Amino acid sequence: MSNRKNMNWDKKRNRYSYEMRRGKSAFRALLPALIFGAGLCAMPGNARAQIFETNAGNLTIGEYTTSGAPVGTGTLVSDLPDYPFGIAVSGADIFVVEGDSNFDTGFIQEYTTSGSIVSGSLISRLNQPAGIAVSGSYIFVTSYNSNDTSGMIGEYTTSGSTVNASLVTGLNNPALLAVSGSNIFVANYGNGTIGEYTTSGSTVNALLISGLHGPEGIAVSGSDIFVTNKANNTIGEYTTSGGTVNASLVSNSTPGATLDYPTGIAVSGSDIFVANADDGAWIGEYTTSGSAVNYKLVPGLDFPEGIAVATPGIPEPSTCALAAISAGLLLVRRRRRRNPRCRLHRSRGS
Repeated sequence: MSNRKNMNWDKKRNRYSYEMRRGKSAFRALLPALIFGAGLCAMPGNARAQIFETNAGNLTIGEYTTSGAPVGTGTLVSDLPDYPFGIAVSGADIFVVEGDSNFDTGFIQEYTTSGSIVSGSLISRLNQPAGIAVSGSYIFVTSYNSNDTSGMIGEYTTSGSTVNASLVTGLNNPALLAVSGSNIFVANYGNGTIGEYTTSGSTVNALLISGLHGPEGIAVSGSDIFVTNKANNTIGEYTTSGGTVNASLVSNSTPGATLDYPTGIAVSGSDIFVANADDGAWIGEYTTSGSAVNYKLVPGLDFPEGIAVATPGIPEPSTCALAAISAGLLLVRRRRRRNPRCRLHRSRGS
């Protein structure tokens, strides 16, 4: 009886010890794969962040480095069929809003970040489209609608299917928008406000920020919102909870700064890039603390409207994480198959 007890005890102890070793082995295999996957997404070879912008004046999409140098000729796509406005970059794809000069009708085109056309009419028959943002496999588009409070936000898939063409309604001339997590922030040009909504269409705060002066461009970085004001040539900074950080973070009183009809805005790290659409149109660079880096970083543009800063080809963060975890699990599985102790353990049925 004592031998049987000892034998049972030894068997359980061995399994416990083995399970602990197997757990540690799995963790050791998975951790490097996670780090590798994250590094692959964050630093893919020689890829660097680029500036993509739309030129309504000459119907082009331009591409530049964040140091201001043109990529190639600086013109990524030329001869667009209509007036380009908002632009969004997701992975290796560019989505651009286009419409006639009166914004009566419009559509969305899709290109690769190398300039090849994917779809000449990915989403069509839009009513006065303006801003665009991409989150995962979903596209959010504003319909400006000059009739005061008839503006809206529509939701579509990146393959062009309609999810909800009137996801959010009752907006006042919505211009550009930004998505952060599960929230949408939209600049209402008509009544000088920023509204916040969920990506499912619920209202969080329709008047999150008010008292703005012709807000058009908007960018969200962490817990901060940066907004361009066309009417008084400023960039304002606010919190995502609606607090004012600095309503005139950058103005023409800022040393070394010149803003002239600021439109689109993008944030990359600690830098702000803003399109100026008046005479001698350009893109300027400032820090998120409001200092001028180069007010005319990219000169010689033709009525730039939308702007995006992205590293071509990098997937969404969630896609990176999933790829890394999958790689780690595959590595663990392969190690288990090569482990003779694992086969012995299964063959004994214990």
